[in-house]
Amino acid sequence: MPFVNDILQHRSLAIVGLDKNTGKTVCLNYLLHRLNELGVSTAVTSIGVDGEQTDAVFATAKPEITLYEGMTFITSEQHYRRRQLLTEILSVDEHRTSLGRLVTARALTCGKVLLSGAATTERLRSEIQEFDSMGVRLSIVDGALSRLSLASPTVTDAMILATGAAVSPNLKILISKTKYTCKLINLPEVEPELKNRLNIIESGLWGIDSDGEAHNLEIPSVFMLGDKTEALFRYGTSLFVSGAVSDRLLKLLAAQPNIDFITLIARDFTKLFITQEVFADYTRRGGQLKVLQQSRLMAVCLNPTSPKGYRLNSHEACAALSDALQMPVYDVMQPDSLKVENIH
Repeated sequence: MPFVNDILQHRSLAIVGLDKNTGKTVCLNYLLHRLNELGVSTAVTSIGVDGEQTDAVFATAKPEITLYEGMTFITSEQHYRRRQLLTEILSVDEHRTSLGRLVTARALTCGKVLLSGAATTERLRSEIQEFDSMGVRLSIVDGALSRLSLASPTVTDAMILATGAAVSPNLKILISKTKYTCKLINLPEVEPELKNRLNIIESGLWGIDSDGEAHNLEIPSVFMLGDKTEALFRYGTSLFVSGAVSDRLLKLLAAQPNIDFITLIARDFTKLFITQEVFADYTRRGGQLKVLQQSRLMAVCLNPTSPKGYRLNSHEACAALSDALQMPVYDVMQPDSLKVENIH
């Protein structure tokens, strides 16, 4: 993949799926193989359970995760015991998960592993810092279904999005859903001065005046608006939501007579729990949506096969998605679609 060179400009990477069975593990294995060939110091962990042989929902075969000599990884005690490679234990964390303590180890041979890591973004940040202290050049976090939070720019520097026939066997629907997610990922950032002011805010809804000063609206979350909607615009038409952004808030803002002047600011795209239809209506009416920090989407990868038996034409689907997203889309199982990159 040509984007491997771009990935190495960053210290950490998240691989997330738009749905289950969209090819995250296949993408991860391709990337690990290339990084090994290039001699890049690599570490990997997961926010869920990855590398299992059989899909828990569809009972279909799944690709296992292959690590190479010298790679570092974190997994739970239970899954560490099931490894199929020689390793050196570097540390055992007293932080417990449902599968036991977290084990940090280094692969001494090539082999397969199950990854089950931290369940929180705070813990993931700590693990990435641990990898950095070891001199690891690239830390990779493999995602789990509906756990886009690991792709937050506050956790990882960059991300790869996996999509495919499991999202929808209908190419038009697949393109629409993928394009919407990419649109959220690429939402524009606020100007640097305002970003610095808002970054230190930890909770609540805030109004921003014409001088860029933030004022606490004394509303802890959008879910507690109640009858306080009239107080939203006391300082102006720009609002910052530190936590989750819901359909309810966007619908409320879209119904305002001054919607053309309203700008809603979220921390990053992982805080947006809004449907495609509500977002489209909000922006169509003139509302703006921005983020404090934009995520760096390095690539989109396609799995043309669904566990339900559907299969898209890989070449046609990649081309159509690429045209819609205005960026390359890769099927890592199709060597003809991949270019050879030179890493310096």
